[in-house]
Amino acid sequence: MLFPMLHPKKMINIQRLTILITTSITICLLGTSLTLAKEKKPLPPKKFPPSPLEITVPDPLLPQTNNQQPLSPQQKRSLEAALDKLNQEAAAKLQAGDTDGAFSTWNRELRLRRYLGVLSEIQALQRVGAVAYTRNNRLQIRYITQRLQEIQKQVQSQNTEDLKILQALGEAYQEVRSPSLALEAYNQVLMIFRRNSDVTGEVDTLKTIAKVHLDWFDYPAAAATYEQLINLVSNNNDIEQSLKDLAYIYDRSKQPRKAIDARQKLSLLYRQRNDNAKLSALKLSIGSDYETLAKENPNFIDEAFTNYQEAYTMAWDIQQYVRAAEALQKLISLYVAEGQMEEALQTSQILLQAEERAANFYGMMNAYEQMGKIHLQRQENQSALAAFQKGLELAQQLGYETDEFTQQIEKISGRS
Repeated sequence: MLFPMLHPKKMINIQRLTILITTSITICLLGTSLTLAKEKKPLPPKKFPPSPLEITVPDPLLPQTNNQQPLSPQQKRSLEAALDKLNQEAAAKLQAGDTDGAFSTWNRELRLRRYLGVLSEIQALQRVGAVAYTRNNRLQIRYITQRLQEIQKQVQSQNTEDLKILQALGEAYQEVRSPSLALEAYNQVLMIFRRNSDVTGEVDTLKTIAKVHLDWFDYPAAAATYEQLINLVSNNNDIEQSLKDLAYIYDRSKQPRKAIDARQKLSLLYRQRNDNAKLSALKLSIGSDYETLAKENPNFIDEAFTNYQEAYTMAWDIQQYVRAAEALQKLISLYVAEGQMEEALQTSQILLQAEERAANFYGMMNAYEQMGKIHLQRQENQSALAAFQKGLELAQQLGYETDEFTQQIEKISGRS
């Protein structure tokens, strides 16, 4: 079918008409979009829901009086009994699996606890905060932390220094895992004790501060706190514990030199007491510290040998053969590492005696295995064979895996 041909002028008019219609539609659509854009308001930013601890709706448990008026002693006792019941109800709901209901009841209790005084409220916040943490209820932790901060601001604004309140705040912050806020409260407590020249309070607070640092693996801050403690304490038991904690911190923070310094001070204390049991254990730790240092500076290896030998002789003298065996094993490892095989073999024979006296049959079995391997390195096949055979006998008696011994025995026998 043939289509009629249009005149060129008519074609131009149609094209113009099409352009005009398209432009009009575009303008209309654009205008509509702009109008809608003006009418549509931007969405407000997301906000956390208001804290249930700040709800001000009157509660039937409160007396029908002005909220600003303090409660009488009788009213406080009645309210306290009612709040204790709420706490029990919340705990029961939690145990029954109603977590939301439990915290809703606890929040009601917490709102009302403030009518019993600041200290009572903080202690309740601490209690519920501990539960919230174990349940990983982050929103509840946020509410409790915010309320604790509000209480702290109120206390500071009143320019009062109530030690019990500040200490309670520190404990509560710890329960909701806010170490920086806890330390802020404890440092205020520390300042008060120092102004009052209360050394006992200062020492106790420094111990608490050190523990907070340790719990959050802030070893430099913990070490600095223990250094302060050592300069303050006079009781030998306190000195001992502080030095042990300090050595532990330096171990964890990979500072063997400082760990040695702390343990050397501790060794003086043990020598004064003639406490060779603790001193031998301490010598083992010092030897290990020197062995760590020897990895970078071989000159320290002699100090490691000396301390291990002292640990062994002290433990042997007081018949602590298990610890003596531990020190002897350390010596053997060092002798082998240093290529001193004769000394390693002699020490292994002493180790065998220590294990026998400790009645440690597994230790005896391992000692025979170790002696066999040293004999092999010295190409003393018959002596190695005898050691492995004795080790095998013990392994069979103990019901222990015997493959290691039988393989060594077969290997040696094949060489003969």
